[in-house]
Amino acid sequence: MEDNQIIELFWQRDESAITETGRKYGAYCRKIALNILQNEEDSEECVNDTWLKTWNSIPPKKPENLRLFLAKITRNLSFNRYNENTAKKRGGKEITLVLDELAECIEDRSDVEQIIMAKELKECIKNFVTTLHERDRNVFVRRYFFVDTVKEIAGRYGLSESNVMVILSRTRKLLKEKLKKEGYVDE
Repeated sequence: MEDNQIIELFWQRDESAITETGRKYGAYCRKIALNILQNEEDSEECVNDTWLKTWNSIPPKKPENLRLFLAKITRNLSFNRYNENTAKKRGGKEITLVLDELAECIEDRSDVEQIIMAKELKECIKNFVTTLHERDRNVFVRRYFFVDTVKEIAGRYGLSESNVMVILSRTRKLLKEKLKKEGYVDE
């Protein structure tokens, strides 16, 4: 079924929208959740929560890209679950590595300031990513949006793991320079 047909089912409040979404994007959303959570049960719960949040979001929203819309919901729910899980116990999972890698680009700020600057920072990073060469952009997005492992990225793009790590390191360095220039990171 085409995405526009699935979206129309949501607009009509037809429960088969959830079935069709699960059929088409279930494995995709589970992969995103599993990359972040590294736990089948928690990942499955996040995917089920994705369907509920999508049901509650459409309408009034009418996403232009259903796949990306679902990815964002799954990712946000998974990060929330990860934060809940690690608030009790810190772990050394892939998401910890990803967050540590990005931490070198962004300074720690107070919660209020983070909230105020979040939208601007998001737009700055989005603009930065669009300036990257396609391969570097894909590697960066696979690592920091989809939380793929370095090994998975290397396999996907036919690169060595060390090459992927170099691309990510250089890209983080460029991002940090961009964030310094924009005033998000002190010199």
